[in-house]
Amino acid sequence: MLSYRHSYHAGNYADVLKHTVLIHILEHLKKKDKPFCYIDTHAGAGAYSLQSEQAEKTQEYTQGIARLWQRADLPECIQTYVDQIKQANLSDELTHYLGSPMIAQQRLRRQDQLKLYELHNTEVEILNDSMQRDRRVQIFHEDGFKHGVGLMPPQQRRGLVLIDPSYEIKTEYQQVVVTLEQMYKRFATGTYVLWYPVVDRERINLLERQLKATAIKNIQLFELAQSADSNEHGMMASGLIVINPPWTLKAQMQEALPYLAKHLGLNKAGDFRIEQLKEE
Repeated sequence: MLSYRHSYHAGNYADVLKHTVLIHILEHLKKKDKPFCYIDTHAGAGAYSLQSEQAEKTQEYTQGIARLWQRADLPECIQTYVDQIKQANLSDELTHYLGSPMIAQQRLRRQDQLKLYELHNTEVEILNDSMQRDRRVQIFHEDGFKHGVGLMPPQQRRGLVLIDPSYEIKTEYQQVVVTLEQMYKRFATGTYVLWYPVVDRERINLLERQLKATAIKNIQLFELAQSADSNEHGMMASGLIVINPPWTLKAQMQEALPYLAKHLGLNKAGDFRIEQLKEE
């Protein structure tokens, strides 16, 4: 877990889906004047150079954000996402990418708060620099799994929790379920977004069954695949499990996901899933 650096993967197709959904939920929460808290259990560095050694080595962004960069036919929610990434670039050239913490920081209001967890020594240093001593932001050099539960419920009684581990340690597939259960017991009205990779489909099937067996209600799933499931090494798809989603999210994803599957899929093998795992 401590070896993981998101800079290798910044701006890939998984980030496109994750950040499109993140922005939509943040904007929905802002429709009420009351403040809310954004909590990120695995924050990463906050911002990334796509000209870095890591990004250039994998070039995953070329199969993600880069494919959308100059398109004029983007669905509204994807256009909103791309516009924010464009604001982070000084020219029309795509050279920088925003991570979830900075996307949230730029969208939150004066009365809102961010609480960010990052355990990696180098990443947390970059994250501190990226946040530029913003008084709304608290950064914890700690394990978000262990310590994030203690923040529930946030003082504002309104909030969004993003759980986005690397899954380099296989027990994290079980740990995310335990963490969500614990958080939900303390803060049942919060919105939770859990990211997952599809490397082994059976792991995801088990994850879904375990979540269905909990007391958690109102669970939606949104998944984007670049290629069909296979036994080959690597991530074939990724998805988001959203608890207490905005009522507007599903309709937005019904427009966005077919578009993303078409334009980000490899060899015309892109696909998507939209499912209501549990009702309210």
